[in-house]
Parts: sequence; C-alpha cells; structure tokens
Amino acid sequence: MFNLHTLGWHSFQQLCLSVSREVLGQTVVSFLDTNDGGRDGAFSGAWNPKNNELLSGQFVIQCKFTSRVGHTFTPSDIEEEISKVKRLVERGECDVYVLMTNAGISGETELKLKERFKEIGVKDILICGVTWLEDQIRESKHLRMMVPRVYGLGDLSQILDERAYAQATAVLESMREELAKIVLTESYRKAARALDIHGFVLLIGEPASGKTTIASLLAMSSADQWGASVVKLATPRSVVDHWNPHEKSQLFWIDDAFGVTQYERNLVSDWNHILNEVKTILRQGNRVVMTSRDYIYNRARQDLKEGAFPLFQESQVVIDVHDLTGDERRQILYNHMKLGGQPREFRSAVKPHLESVAQHDRFIPEIARRLADPFFTKNLYLSEWSLATFVDKREQLLIDICKELDTGSKAALALIYMSNGRLSSPISLTAAEEEALKRLNSDLGACTAALEALRGSLAVHVISDGESYWTFKHPTIGDAYSAMLRASPELLGIYVRGSDTEKLMRQITCGDTGIEGAVVAPSSLFDLLIGRLVAHKTTPAYKTDWMSTWGARRHLLGFLAGRCSKQFLEAYLSVDLALMESIAKPTLYLEFSVEVDLAIRLFKLGLLPENTRKSFIETVSQYALNGDDARALSDPELRLLLNDKERSRLREGVRIKVLPRIEEVRLEHQANRDPEDDPEWHMRRFTQLLSSIEKEYPQSWRIRKVVKRERLQVQEWIEENPTEVDSSTSRNIVIDEQSANFYIGRSIFDDVDE
Repeated sequence: MFNLHTLGWHSFQQLCLSVSREVLGQTVVSFLDTNDGGRDGAFSGAWNPKNNELLSGQFVIQCKFTSRVGHTFTPSDIEEEISKVKRLVERGECDVYVLMTNAGISGETELKLKERFKEIGVKDILICGVTWLEDQIRESKHLRMMVPRVYGLGDLSQILDERAYAQATAVLESMREELAKIVLTESYRKAARALDIHGFVLLIGEPASGKTTIASLLAMSSADQWGASVVKLATPRSVVDHWNPHEKSQLFWIDDAFGVTQYERNLVSDWNHILNEVKTILRQGNRVVMTSRDYIYNRARQDLKEGAFPLFQESQVVIDVHDLTGDERRQILYNHMKLGGQPREFRSAVKPHLESVAQHDRFIPEIARRLADPFFTKNLYLSEWSLATFVDKREQLLIDICKELDTGSKAALALIYMSNGRLSSPISLTAAEEEALKRLNSDLGACTAALEALRGSLAVHVISDGESYWTFKHPTIGDAYSAMLRASPELLGIYVRGSDTEKLMRQITCGDTGIEGAVVAPSSLFDLLIGRLVAHKTTPAYKTDWMSTWGARRHLLGFLAGRCSKQFLEAYLSVDLALMESIAKPTLYLEFSVEVDLAIRLFKLGLLPENTRKSFIETVSQYALNGDDARALSDPELRLLLNDKERSRLREGVRIKVLPRIEEVRLEHQANRDPEDDPEWHMRRFTQLLSSIEKEYPQSWRIRKVVKRERLQVQEWIEENPTEVDSSTSRNIVIDEQSANFYIGRSIFDDVDE
C-alpha cells in the first residue's frame, strides 16, 4: 500500500522511531547512527501489543531498511547485529528486542529469528514487518502528521475519509508527487499553528521558497485530520462562487493570491470587495490558505484593506529559505534526488557533491527539483564548481535553458505566458494567437507536441476549479520567459499583438511604473496598445451584458491608474475622450472606486482637467455630507484634489449638515445591514465618518462628546447583533514538535543511488 522502499535509510529510521513513540510513548530515545551499539532506539517500561501479552523491561529498537521492492527478510540480514545485541543483554540493557523493517517477513523467518535471539539471552522478540508498519500508518492520523511524506507514498483513497477524498480527488491526487518529497520544517509548524488559531494563514516568501509545498501539506492534513473538502482556486470571486453556506468543513487554497509573478491590482481590488464574505466563511468554521511572493505582497499592502481584515497581518507566516536547518536542506535534496527522474549513474556521480549543494547559501527547494530532473542537467558537468554555479546562477541558467529550446517549445511557453499562465485545454487559438505562432515560426500541432514533451519539466497539465489548462511547472519559468521578452523587442511585439487585451493588462506596464516583474512596453508600441484598450468593451469574466461591460471598464481604469506612465496616459487621453465623464461622477462606494484612484493619479501627473476635477469634488463631497461615504474626509490623497475653499466648505458642511443628523445617519447604516454581514464590518463606513469628524474638530469638546456617544451606540448594536460562530468540534491540525534530534553520523545521501 505504501512505497516505503523509496524513503531512504534515514527517513525510514525516523518513521520507525515515530511509530515507536506513537505506540510506546514519547520516552523512546534515538541513538547516533554510527555508534548505536546495535540500537536505533530504546525504551524502558511495559507494552501490551496484543491481548493478554505483556512485554516489559528494557526495550531495544532496531530498524532495517531495504530499497528493494518486495524484498523478503532473511536471517542473514540481521546477522551483523547478533554480537551487539549479546553485549547489550550482558549489560542488562536488552530484555525485549523490537525489529522493524520494510521488508516482508515469512512465518519461517520469524521463527528462526526468535530462536536465534533467545539463544543469546533476549527474553522477548517482536518482529514488525512491512504489513505491520503499513497498518500503523493507515490507522493513525496522528502518525501520518508526524511523517507526512507517507501521504505521497500510498493510495489516498485508502487513507482519507471517503467523503473528503471524493470531493477533492483532482486537487489531492495532483499533490501526491510533491508530498512524497515533503520535509516537515519549522515554517510548516508556524503555518499550521496560525491556521489552527485563526482559520486563516497567508504564506509569504521569495520565489521558489516552498510556499505552495507548505500549503499543499496544510490542505492534505486538513482533509485527513477533519475531513475537509479542499478547494484550490485562482481568484477572489471563485472563492465566493464555491462557498457553500451549509458546508462547514471547506478549505479554500489560493496560490499567488495577489499575482503570480507580478502585482495585479485588480486581484487586490476583488479581495477588498469580498473581505466581508471571507470573514463569514471563517466564522462558519471553514479555513483559508493563501500564498504570495514577498515583493508582490509588499506592493499589494498599499491597496489592501488590512484594517478591515487584520488577519492579513496577524496570521502571516514569512517563509525564509535562509531559516532552513542543515538537516532540512539535506532531506529536501535527498527526497528530490531519490524520487526524481535521474538515472542511477547520475545519482552515483553527483552523490559526493550533494552535501556542498545543500550547504550552499543560495540553495532553495526549487534547486533540488531541478537537479533531480534530467531536463535541467543535460549540459551540466558534475564538479564542485559547476554545481555551485548551478545553484548560484539559478535565474540566468533557467533563462538560458528556455533560450535553447526548439522552436515549438518556445512557442508553447509563449502561449502559456500570453494566457497569463493558464492555457485552456484542449487548445483553441484566436486569430491573433494563430498570427503570433506564425511569427514565432510554429503552429498549433508543433505546440501541442511540445507541451507533451515539456510536461513535468517546464509545463504541467492541471484540472482545477472545473477547468482544464496548461501552466508553468513553476512560476519561476514565467519569470524566465518575462526576462526573455524584456530583452527582445521583436518577441515583445509578437507577444503584444497576440495576447488577449485583458491578459495584457495584467502583465505589462505602458512605460516603466516600477512594478517588479512586469513587462515594460516601450513607446513604439503605445499606438498599438491604445487601439487595443479603446476597443476593449466587454470581459468574459461576467455572464450578463451589463456586468461584462462594467467589468471591462473597471479593469481598464485600474490599468490606467496603476500601470501606465505619464507619457502613455497623455497619448491615451487624446483618443478616449469619454474617459473624463466616468471619472467626474464616481459611484458608491468610494473605497472600491477605480474612478477615484484614476482621478488621484491624473491629478498628481497634472493631467486632470479643471472642470472634471470640480465635478469630481462636488460628487465625493456630497457623499460625505449625506453620511454615505467619508473618503473625501479621510483619504489624504483624495483631499489633495480639494483647494482651500472647497476644503473649508466641506468642513463647515460636516458641522452644519452631518452632525445635527448623526444619529439618523447611524440608524440608516444599521437598517441597511444584510443579516449575513459581519456587523462591525458593515458599520465601518460610519465609524470612519466619526473618526473623520473628530479629526476635523480636535478642540471641540461638544463634538468629541457626540462622537463618543455614537461610538458607544455602534458598539452596543454590534453586541446585540452577533453573527453565528461555528461551535463544532476541534478542527485543529495536530502539530508535533521534534521530540528528538536525529544526529547523523552516516551521510543521509549514502543510499541515494540505490
């Protein structure tokens, strides 16, 4: 059932000692590998492994690993241990001898072994073969958590709850290959604790630091520990679409929540829109796991409503690859080499150098994956220097590999990149994409064949969220292709002409706006891009016509506000003459308004016409005076658009118009609450209004008194309208701290080529 022969001697020893602790208790101790005196572990006490059978005294635990599939244990496999055990018996340190092995044990062999150990004075002998070990793993969720690699070594349908497996088959099965290589790190333990405490965790780290691996283990553990239905999604809107209010055991997993290789403003805007729903999802007992590259999250923080969702800060785990211990690095490298695609000859040749690879300052888990894949090592000369270069120059080496691909493979990667990392399968090309392939000297047939050839190395086929698509095996491949685009004007031109407009808006900037990882379109492409943008009227993201038009307009305004230089905006405004009309009268609510963001951007650049500015200020000021939205009072950047006279008029209007009816405004806000809304979240605009009023009149005792009274009324109302909180049984992931250090005398890489 479990492919224990792939574990390696060191991981198998860890498994055996974990099984021993599960059965006998935490007092089991381990010994140095090169000086164990015939013992891998020891225990003093009593054990009742079967009914009416009591074993007691000094226990000696010995682990015997074989990498041979289906190997049957023989007495000769233990012969070298006999003299060691005899000395232990003579010193009174071995009453019970426990042999654990991943080999099969026949009845005849078991009898011979027991007779042999009885001869040298052992009182009781317990022989635990592969069948016994597999039974322990299958029956103990706690044990599987201590040794999570077993998730990837067996049949998940026999491990997990039938319902949990049935609901998430595609997601969980796609994780098996990586789970077989997983190493339990301190970063994972931190993430599991955060998920247990808050129901939410945001994993942040540099590219290829292992964020997705940790997220996959959290997902698998949740499915195993409390039968969670695992849903892996790509966008905020899909979270709401897949949320079942009657289901209280869902785990939503969103990789690269704010952009895959670069910051995507529209994703953050969409998260801000659904934060109230996310709060409700968590309150019902569901879980949410997000990942993000560090530089993308640092940019996203400027636009995220962190105050409305404090868990972005409170339940954040930073994955720092520099925090990996030496043992964790070695185990990560060993697991990938052992289970990767390299032939035995390569593993034997590289074995003497693996220790130095693991110790390299720039080692990351992705390096282990590449070194274990023949695709990435075809031209690698195995020496200390070349392997150090392989690790140190990892970004440039990947770019070089992509450049050396055949024409069909390059075109296949181009299609994935042009599809924003999700190339629908089966592939159906647009006219623009067909033209792009012609310019790349390729066609659909060559691309399809190339994708199959690249499967598992640079590309992977995924079924997720009800969609079938091709994507990059790892986001760093998208980084490499982006670097190729930036270095080639001709390739960039083909990409711009062949890509869908909506996907272009997520990947490029028109001129350099400082977004890390973005492809910068030069001024020579501005006219082409302006034509594409002006013609972009609908989006397939929404089904209804008006929502499709609204969504396309929203994406366009967000793009202009965040990803375009002054030079491009000047050129665009000369063509899209209707743009100012939509900016002049933004609709509620302003915290989500891309019109406001664009107005602020244009004003800073000196591109906002005075008549548009006046109309805009009149609109947002009226919202504040009505008590609907206080952004005109609270947002420092928006307030820059007001001149002194307008600012003074707004301030006086607050005193004359808003304060006398502040109680009425509060009651209107309370009455508009949807029963599903979090009450504190729902009242946030009113509390922002109170804070703004207080800030405008810091010296007025009377106004401070009114504000204080209203805040107390809001708090009372929140307490009187509690939201339903899930009270089901604990859904925590069991976390085990390392109970012993596995000191290594024998190299962990000793059997990597067996």
